[in-house]
Amino acid sequence: MGLAIIVHGGAGTISAVRHARARAGCHAAALAGWAVLRSGGSALDAVQRAVIVLEDDPHFNAGTGATLTSDGRVELDAGIMDGYTLDAGAVAGVERIKNPIMLARRVLASPHVLLVGSGAVLFAQEEGIPLCDPEELITAWQRERWRNGYRDPEADNPIMAHGTVGAVAIDCEGHLAAATSTGGMPNKHPGRVGDSPLIGCGFYAEDGLGAASSTGHGEYFMRTLLAKRAVDLLADGRSAQEAATAAIDFLARRVGGDGGIILVDRSGKVGYAHNTPNLAYAFICEGMSEPQAGV
Repeated sequence: MGLAIIVHGGAGTISAVRHARARAGCHAAALAGWAVLRSGGSALDAVQRAVIVLEDDPHFNAGTGATLTSDGRVELDAGIMDGYTLDAGAVAGVERIKNPIMLARRVLASPHVLLVGSGAVLFAQEEGIPLCDPEELITAWQRERWRNGYRDPEADNPIMAHGTVGAVAIDCEGHLAAATSTGGMPNKHPGRVGDSPLIGCGFYAEDGLGAASSTGHGEYFMRTLLAKRAVDLLADGRSAQEAATAAIDFLARRVGGDGGIILVDRSGKVGYAHNTPNLAYAFICEGMSEPQAGV
């Protein structure tokens, strides 16, 4: 068993001019989570810290820089799970929250599991989490893409990037954790919720087995419970890489879905797979001096 963390910054088509930013953002997030693990911190704290870094980076579809709904607003979803206790917390369709993963973590510590919309925002106020101006979350780039109907101006094709972010980790006690955060599909219907805040779909962690975070067309991940399915493959004796590959193969074969997944197993081995042109990722494990990042 060894320390490990792997993060993702979404699957889809990432233009070449954005590759360096995607790699750098994932590298920074993995390092932030790794610092928590190396100091003796929990996997739960590590994945939260990594996802906060990605939510604060305007180049990813989570927190600041998230995609807009069809009526031009940011609605955010996030979920986090403790593999030791199986406690989980999630929020969906929240506005005015800079870091929804922090709110999801507060939900995890409460009697609730999933809070949505205005109720989740009310809970944030009860917990002393400050609210932000909704405009603070919208970047000029996303506003321009929304004005273009989220269509490629050259090819007039819909932009189908899945910019969800996530992290999974194992700590020095052998405990596992997973976290996922997203702005959802570009131009989504108001109130639409995908897989990211749903246990077993967008994230899952269970000590003794592994942890997973998904990114893709959420409706397909919801129908297949893909994060839990991937962790169950670890229970069958597959390696983290084998389980990730098999899960994405099943997604495509069974329901025609597209996206990616990251995994860490109980021994600290990581795996990742995708059937989209790109997946932004970075990981660092025991024995490595720097994260390995790619797109």
